[in-house]
Amino acid sequence: MDKLEYERKHLTLGAKYVAGVDEVGRGPLAGPVVCCAVIMDLENLIEGIDDSKKLTEKKREALFDLIKERAIAYCIKEISQEEIDKINILEAVKKCMTEAVNGLAVKPDITLVDGVDTHLPINAEYLTKGDSKSYTIGCASILAKVYRDRLMTEYAKEFPEYGLEKHKGYGTKSHIEKIKEIGPCRLHRKTFIKNFWVEQEK
Repeated sequence: MDKLEYERKHLTLGAKYVAGVDEVGRGPLAGPVVCCAVIMDLENLIEGIDDSKKLTEKKREALFDLIKERAIAYCIKEISQEEIDKINILEAVKKCMTEAVNGLAVKPDITLVDGVDTHLPINAEYLTKGDSKSYTIGCASILAKVYRDRLMTEYAKEFPEYGLEKHKGYGTKSHIEKIKEIGPCRLHRKTFIKNFWVEQEK
């Protein structure tokens, strides 16, 4: 698969800077959603870029620093669990992606966005499974994933009883059981745990 197909298309159409944007953390029961926007140097490519979920943690960590070094510009933003509860996860993803793109030091001519349900107030093309199809989105997905994983590992020190360093806030069996046993902490998305935690409270 040519992972520069979409970038080349827009460069041919006259774009100078093509950004990629992706989110990590749409599904977890705890923690923020994290988005990254990045503009890469397409003349100095990095080997091994792919959807962050397909890479080992060791590989993602190695690529994280390399991507930051070679990026023309990148911006990472997060939307808190409190705001996710307030505006819903889809709106939180849209807001987070928009803030990440608008936070770039270099203004992109076009942004390649992973997903088709996030219509943003920017000039964009939306790609299903874009983190596997686009080199630039793949770079964004790796930056966002490593950033969020590190963040959740830090939170695990504050809330060691939930095992956040292992599941990063996702709804594993052990995580759900722990919430039922001791209740949620401030990191938990109340709208995400209401099916089993509200019943527990009654």
